Amino acid sequence: MTPILLAYAVVAKLSPMAKAIGVDIGGTGIKAGIVDLTHGTMESDRVRVPTPTGASPQDVLEAVQTVLKTLDVHDSTLPLGVAFPAIVKRGKTLSAANVSKEWVDFDAERFFRDGLGRNIVFVNDADAAGVAESRHGAARDVRGLTLLTTLGTGIGSAFLYDGVLLPNTELGHLNYGTYESVEQWAATSAREREGLSWAAWAERLQAFYSHIEFLFSPDLFVVGGGVSKNAGDFLPLLELKTPIVPAIHRNNSGIIGAASLAGD
Repeated sequence: MTPILLAYAVVAKLSPMAKAIGVDIGGTGIKAGIVDLTHGTMESDRVRVPTPTGASPQDVLEAVQTVLKTLDVHDSTLPLGVAFPAIVKRGKTLSAANVSKEWVDFDAERFFRDGLGRNIVFVNDADAAGVAESRHGAARDVRGLTLLTTLGTGIGSAFLYDGVLLPNTELGHLNYGTYESVEQWAATSAREREGLSWAAWAERLQAFYSHIEFLFSPDLFVVGGGVSKNAGDFLPLLELKTPIVPAIHRNNSGIIGAASLAGD
């Protein structure tokens, strides 16, 4: 082996691929996986358990412990990021949509750190998804304002300007008509609950996206959440000035983004 090839071999041996663990807590499911931070891809299979009924802090913690044990990373020293569906400020959850009201003004990061016995990074779930798509997905190298929305139990949102996250935007809680939050009317859960066709649901999404397009003049919309795998059934029905595309990492975006932030 030549000296140059030997040097490369030594560097490769001393520089293992950067990895981290991501956990994405949602209103209906808790998902986790090991992430390759270099490429922003899943290094393991995704593990999922249902979100416990009521989603109290203790029950959610136990569910997270379960997914980490299933992944066989409960004793791992890899960085760990946890994404959660609430406003998250300095480790505290300041809201509680689709989870127990016990999370309001709750020191969630400390709670998980103590309960898991390790340091973690705790972040809003849509913000995590936005980071994943900005670094490794549909919004990579996009200049200006990218506005990501996650369509699921609710509607999450993330703003990224030239790739920099502006945290804790909550567009799913905009008032709409008689609804306190537009997500009650336009989220994926509303389509499923009311048995709406793709076309009927797209009419509601049209109202939502047209409104936020007018308010923020984004350069790109990215649509995430599990329903993004069916993007061809509803995105072509929307008429917007702003390009709108599905998230590349789809329902794994929250896992990948949480892991990416933990690895920073």
